[in-house]
Amino acid sequence: MSELTDPATDPPGTLRIGRADRPPVAVLAVSGDVDTCTAPRVTAAVAEVLTEAPPVLVLDLTAVEFLASPGLTALLTIRRGMPAGTELRIVASGRATLRPIQLTGLEPGLPLYRTLEQALAAP
Repeated sequence: MSELTDPATDPPGTLRIGRADRPPVAVLAVSGDVDTCTAPRVTAAVAEVLTEAPPVLVLDLTAVEFLASPGLTALLTIRRGMPAGTELRIVASGRATLRPIQLTGLEPGLPLYRTLEQALAAP
């Protein structure tokens, strides 16, 4: 999957999704804003990765600047739609990502990690 945006020229908040796999773990790194317009792109990117049936998919939200309610809905949809044999791990530690998850009470239902390294090292 290639990035469809250019971080050097795009305005702040532009959604970027890139692959940063650490075989056998698939890693999707998301940055920018995840809102009504962009949440479907995150869901579609996850669906594309899942066609490869990785044992673990890490969704790294470290560089997300804004996580709106459609982004939270996308995380729940992704979590519920994970196929058997693939484990989801979500990296969310910043105020822009972890805070909305905590405020909405979604934290217990999502497999959250503070850093990419923790998500990769989990058994």
